[in-house]
Amino acid sequence: MQLRRRKFLQVAAGASAVAAFAGTARAQPYPSQPVHLLVGYAAGGVNDIVARLTGQMVSERIGQQFIIENRPGAGSNLATEAVVRASPDGYTLLEASTSNAWNATIYQNLKFDFIRDLAPVASTVKTYNVMLVNLAFPAKTVPEFIAYAKANPGKINLGSAGTGSSPHLYGELFKSLTGLDMVTVQYRGDGPAIPELIAGRIQVMFGSVVTWIEQIKAGTVRALAVTNATRTQLLPDLPPIADFVPGYEGVGWQGVCAPKGTPGDIIRNLNRAINDGLADTKFKSRFTDLGAEIFSGSPAEFGRFIVDYTEKWAPVIRAAGIKSE
Repeated sequence: MQLRRRKFLQVAAGASAVAAFAGTARAQPYPSQPVHLLVGYAAGGVNDIVARLTGQMVSERIGQQFIIENRPGAGSNLATEAVVRASPDGYTLLEASTSNAWNATIYQNLKFDFIRDLAPVASTVKTYNVMLVNLAFPAKTVPEFIAYAKANPGKINLGSAGTGSSPHLYGELFKSLTGLDMVTVQYRGDGPAIPELIAGRIQVMFGSVVTWIEQIKAGTVRALAVTNATRTQLLPDLPPIADFVPGYEGVGWQGVCAPKGTPGDIIRNLNRAINDGLADTKFKSRFTDLGAEIFSGSPAEFGRFIVDYTEKWAPVIRAAGIKSE
């Protein structure tokens, strides 16, 4: 990954030179037309919702419409490649997320390098999941769950929202750090797993807060802990798994990236607009309601975070034998 770090630093160092050249080439100030923000998932999911909130708050600040384009497929790789191939003029952006970092290890034959071929613009939010069990399951805490699972190896079904999803990866990290033997059952998203957990056909799932919050409030499933490293604002009564499993943290993220070579002044202007929006109490409360935490910073900080995150999860993915299907 040292090579990735050097590539990132080289791109960052060259941004000012690109900006100086591009600044003289553009005839009109940016933005002079609508901006397209591509999302690699279908409408209605957390990635799509965060993208639409981001587009709204930036549009209000730069005076130009943000058009959200959903291009689902291949774990967000289709949308990512489209942005990689787009003109680096600031009018085609990517709603980047956790999957982009994971896909660098999961997919063996990508036609792009996420770190090399895209420029970080701004981080927006961090997200977390919840460790959930069926109401009939004989454990009400994480230590009780671990004790029961150790006494019943191979008898607990662990639900997953698909290969390479956050419930999948967070579950595999839990198995790795605790040494538990559980059977992973794949579903096409969190949604299809809801009736399965309620009915007891799977016993545990590390589900997305956005998808499961209504079930948690309704009491149809039992929430044991959050995957975040600390307690959360939306579910303050739930302890973090890390309180019982040292080193455990399952945190996702979202942000905006642009094609490599996008002028530095455009990136800085977008970063400023996004950070201003994230500081707005109106948008902060809407993100919090989603179970998301504000995650703001500079383009350079976002770039370093992406590199570190990719490095952290690569060995987890390889150890679990997770590959694209």
